[in-house]
Amino acid sequence: MLKVWGRTNSINVQKVLWTLAELDLRYERIDAGMQFGVVDTPEYLARNPNRLIPALDDDGYVLWESNVIVRYLSARYGAAFLYPEDMRERFLAEQWMDWQATNLYVALVPAFLGLIRKVPQFSDPAAIEASRAKTEVFMSVLDGHLASRDYLVGDSFTMADIPAGATACRWYAMPVKRDPHPNIERWLAALRKRPGFARHVDLPLS
Repeated sequence: MLKVWGRTNSINVQKVLWTLAELDLRYERIDAGMQFGVVDTPEYLARNPNRLIPALDDDGYVLWESNVIVRYLSARYGAAFLYPEDMRERFLAEQWMDWQATNLYVALVPAFLGLIRKVPQFSDPAAIEASRAKTEVFMSVLDGHLASRDYLVGDSFTMADIPAGATACRWYAMPVKRDPHPNIERWLAALRKRPGFARHVDLPLS
């Protein structure tokens, strides 16, 4: 059986759990990270030497990095559904997954840590505002892309929508000023109809 290590309020774990739900796969989840510890144990470090979550074990095959895990599950268990068969569509999906990790999420994290997690070194109002403003720039990029398509790769839901969708959901749950993004809001409304999103992603922030 598939095993996932991580706590349910981690966006990176949520991405993996949402993917598993889309694929209707059975798995065991083990609490790890923050108050649960585990990540500093020798057993966990053998799986993920970065002391981060999530980690996935698929019958002895171990992966870390949440977007990579989403890609792997999509390719192995969701070909032609989550994992686009057309090469150009597949690399468009890859592009938006990397963009989420290297641009959108990086911009959002300082505001999240300051406003939601109350981490002292991120509590400076100027730093929170800088994070908010930078995130809004990337949200405008996403909104513009969605103006001519239902999902990130066109008319069908794919693995590309999972990281960006989880991040956009988090942004819209945060107590920040946001510009109007009608295309993102329409896209999020569609994502909220998916049981896996509702169960694993659209949750109170903590």
